[in-house]
Amino acid sequence: MGRKNIILIVSDDHGYADRSLLGHDSAVHTPALDRLAAEGTSHTDAYVTAPVCSPSRAGLISGVHQARWGADFFESSSFPPPTLPTLAERLGAQGYRTGYLGKVHYGLDEPGSRSCPEQHGFDESFYGLGSGQMGRLNYMRHSRAAQAEYKEAAAPMAVAPLFDNGEQVEHEGFLTWEIGRRARDFIARAAADEQPFFLLVAFNAVHNFCWQLPADELRKRGLPHHDDWHPASGATYHDWYDNAIVPNLEHGREYYLAQLELMDAEIGQVLDQLDELSLADDTVVVYTTDNGGSPCNYASNTPLRGTKYTLWEGGVRVPMIVRWPGVAQPGATVPGLASSLDLTPTLLRAAGTKLADDEPCDGQDLSELWTGAGEGHDALHWTTGPWSWSVRQGDWKLSWVDPDSTEAGGLRRVEHAPVGSGHFLANLADDPGEQVNLVESHPDDFARMLALHEQWADEVRTSREHYDPLVPEGWRSRSGASH
Repeated sequence: MGRKNIILIVSDDHGYADRSLLGHDSAVHTPALDRLAAEGTSHTDAYVTAPVCSPSRAGLISGVHQARWGADFFESSSFPPPTLPTLAERLGAQGYRTGYLGKVHYGLDEPGSRSCPEQHGFDESFYGLGSGQMGRLNYMRHSRAAQAEYKEAAAPMAVAPLFDNGEQVEHEGFLTWEIGRRARDFIARAAADEQPFFLLVAFNAVHNFCWQLPADELRKRGLPHHDDWHPASGATYHDWYDNAIVPNLEHGREYYLAQLELMDAEIGQVLDQLDELSLADDTVVVYTTDNGGSPCNYASNTPLRGTKYTLWEGGVRVPMIVRWPGVAQPGATVPGLASSLDLTPTLLRAAGTKLADDEPCDGQDLSELWTGAGEGHDALHWTTGPWSWSVRQGDWKLSWVDPDSTEAGGLRRVEHAPVGSGHFLANLADDPGEQVNLVESHPDDFARMLALHEQWADEVRTSREHYDPLVPEGWRSRSGASH
């Protein structure tokens, strides 16, 4: 089969329902993602490992559930430990040219630390650090002049300079277009050198604040200019922020859909370039997002309940599309539990290699699910720390939230995110929107799912205690079974 080029596209806060192919909203326009789905395989039950970006991205880049080193939520998230190779390091060892473009946010990332792409296996990189900027990148402004202009608003409005191969650079202009331009340049140069490549494109779209659009795009769409926060406005940041998210931002959904459409157009140009360079048949393209759609950006997760920040389905179930000519069936829609952790073994297979039996991984090769040789994960688990967790096995899902925790209260108050309260048991086959709590009516299923979670939680605690060295003996086998 030979080694395939690999393009992994990770968007930010894209709602589960927001692809035009799905037909939930006629205003959604995503022809490139629709094309990718027509030419590849879509997963109906694909998940990330956390309902927020930092821990989710840490799990994705390593193939190991980030809870194993304690990266549960914003305040505890961190890059995988140095004993754990990243996907980029593994592919680089196979002779791949590796590139990273876009947002970096694994935790309290510092310039020059291992969490920066040039420090964990990427030969080329152009990125912004979300840490210190409330997890976001400005869509339009990244310069010292912008920092001086915004003053104390510079961090929350995320206007800091970017990094080019680890060196600070300034960029004024629409970041989505610049990421797309650099992606096409990277592909063209790798093709000219006839070198297999791995390109991770981490768009900051469609994270809030989606009104940050080029003036011509605002005019074309009939959308008004909306001001970023500035102390001179007289409003505190938190008061201003409350008016910048659901349900208070006028035209919020329209701004979001504009950003989604413009990102989709850049993806379309990449797909067209692969055709022009006769690379399409030799390139695996994956699209996914880092967590569920957010109340901050007016995303829709229909028909799922909940949003980013929560362990309802809307917080962790995400779009995932894989185009792999000759392997992933065109136009197929595949059920079965899939995870962003699966990208490591799947993409290593595309590179003509695999993990050794004693190497840690919580993922499975997705191609086994596509061909019917596998059924996906038996169970998937989530934790945000001591205040919430959930587990899905088959059609059953059990979650728990401490409603009195500081975290739950803050998310309800600041982010307008309904995180839930207590235990909630759902059968997702009958109730994909998690509306009916079956804890009392199905006590045996409740007890079984609770025991399943407790077993996993014990295993994770053991992993944390023995994380250096990384893996307790017998922790994981390549069969995908947990011990």
